[in-house]
Amino acid sequence: MEKRILGIDPGLATLGFGAIVCSTGNGTGQVSILDFGIIQTPAQQAIGDRLCIIYDDLHHLLNYMQPDLVAIEKLFFYKMGNTIAVAQARGVVMLVLAQCRLPFVEFTPAQVKQALTGYGNAGKQEVQQAVARELNLDKIPRPDDAADGLALALAAWFQS
Repeated sequence: MEKRILGIDPGLATLGFGAIVCSTGNGTGQVSILDFGIIQTPAQQAIGDRLCIIYDDLHHLLNYMQPDLVAIEKLFFYKMGNTIAVAQARGVVMLVLAQCRLPFVEFTPAQVKQALTGYGNAGKQEVQQAVARELNLDKIPRPDDAADGLALALAAWFQS
């Protein structure tokens, strides 16, 4: 049986995504990368236009990836100004997922770190190394936002 999981690291300037294909059979599970990358919005554009870019690009991404499950990062408070922008982008992501009737799971950054490294306070580098190791990659996926998307997808795979 095959399952496609898309991980989304929401952001207004840069939204990271990573998709994996998981297969089970004969008592074992295998996982491989389908794709990963980012959706970027230009800083000089109005916020409404930037949210529309995320909306449109995410619809295209979902049509292309055809995920069975989506993993999205729960809102994490950085700076108040940044948190509001991320929350707005995350709202658009959740709207698109609802429109597409896609099931999703949410993870805090600590839950992702725990799932991939066994330690909820692991550093970013440790998580990225775990992503590369779990997916048998020669190097850490770039940019960081895309690696975070893959980490979210893997956390969902480990949970299932």
